[in-house]
Amino acid sequence: MKAAVLFEANTPLSIEDVTVSKPGPREVLIRTMAVGVCRSDLHFVDGAYPHAMPTIPGHEACGVVEAVGDEVGMVKVGDHVVTCLSAFCGHCEFCVTGRMALCIDSSVRRPKGAPPRLMLGDRPIAQMLNLSAYAEMMLVHEHACVAIDRDMPMDRAALLGCAITTGAGAVFNTTDVTPGETVCVVGCGGIGLAAVNAAKIAGAGKIIALDPVPEKRAMAEKLGATHSFDALSDTAADEVVALTKGGVHHAIEAVGRAQSAATAVKVLRRGGTATILGMMPLGEKVGLSAMDLLSGKRLQGGFMGSNRFPVDIPRLVDFYMRGLLDLDTIIADRMPLERINDAFDELRRGDTTRSVITFS
Repeated sequence: MKAAVLFEANTPLSIEDVTVSKPGPREVLIRTMAVGVCRSDLHFVDGAYPHAMPTIPGHEACGVVEAVGDEVGMVKVGDHVVTCLSAFCGHCEFCVTGRMALCIDSSVRRPKGAPPRLMLGDRPIAQMLNLSAYAEMMLVHEHACVAIDRDMPMDRAALLGCAITTGAGAVFNTTDVTPGETVCVVGCGGIGLAAVNAAKIAGAGKIIALDPVPEKRAMAEKLGATHSFDALSDTAADEVVALTKGGVHHAIEAVGRAQSAATAVKVLRRGGTATILGMMPLGEKVGLSAMDLLSGKRLQGGFMGSNRFPVDIPRLVDFYMRGLLDLDTIIADRMPLERINDAFDELRRGDTTRSVITFS
C-alpha cells in the first residue's frame, strides 16, 4: 500500500510502498477514506514531540472495514468507521471509572516479539498513536475504531476522530457547560471551532472567540460565536471580562501556547474554569497565581475532550446529520496523499482551519 513515511523529524514525508500485516486477534484492517491534517501530527513531524522512526503520522481518520481478526466483536466487514487515537483496553482503572481517554494499557498494541503491523521492506515502521493513518490501509485494535451511520460523508467523518471529539468533548464532557453560561474559546483552528459550535449546541449564553486571523474569527461567528476579538490585541482579555461583567464561566484554550493559556485564565470570572486542549512545548508550564486561587479559579487539561468515543462519535454524527454540527465550514481543502507536505506547509502558516487527505 502507499503511505506517507516520516524518516526523520524536520524532513518532508516520503510516499513509499509499505506492507501491512494481516489482522491478528482483536485487530481490524481498515481501508482509509479520509484523514484530517492536524497540528498534533505537525508536532511530531517538526520534532517538538519525540517519536520512534520511521513512522507514518496521521490520526484523524475514517474508512471502511476490510477484514477482522479473531475475537473482534465491535465492528464487521463493510462497516464505515471512525478511528480514534485514544484506544482503550476496557479493564484498567481509567476505563472502568469512565475515563477511557486516559487509558495507556499496552494490550491495544501488538505484544513484544510479535511481527510489527507495518513494514517498509525488512524495516519495521513504528505505528504512530495506534493508527498511522496517512496510508491506504490502517491496522488497528478494535477498541481504536467505532462504526458510524453509512450515510455520513466520509471527509466530514474524519474530523470526528480528533478535532471535533476534542473541541466538542471539552464542552460536553470536560467542562460540562450549563445552558446560559459564558464560554471563551482561545484559538479558532479545527478544535477551537468545534468548541464554539458545541457551546452553541449546549445552549451557552455569550460565546466569545479569540484569534488573530480575521477570517477565522468570522468563521467562529458563523459557527455560533456571539462575539470575537483579535487574540493578539493587548486589550482582548480585558474586553472579554468587560463584556461578560467579570469574566466567563469557561475558557477553552485550543492553540497550544503558554500565552494563550494565560489568556484563558485571565478571562475567567471568580470560580471559573480554564481547560487547556492544545499540545504545548514539553518544557512549558501553566499555572494559577495566588489571587487566582483565592478567587476560586480552576485549571485543567482535557486530553481528547475526555472522550468515550464509542458513544460520543455516533452522537456527533447524529448532530451533523440533524444540521446541528457544522463540519462543512471547518474543512478548508481536500488533497490527495501525494500533497501531504503541502498540507503541512499550510498548517505551519496558520492560514487554514482543516485540510483533509482523501483516498479514491
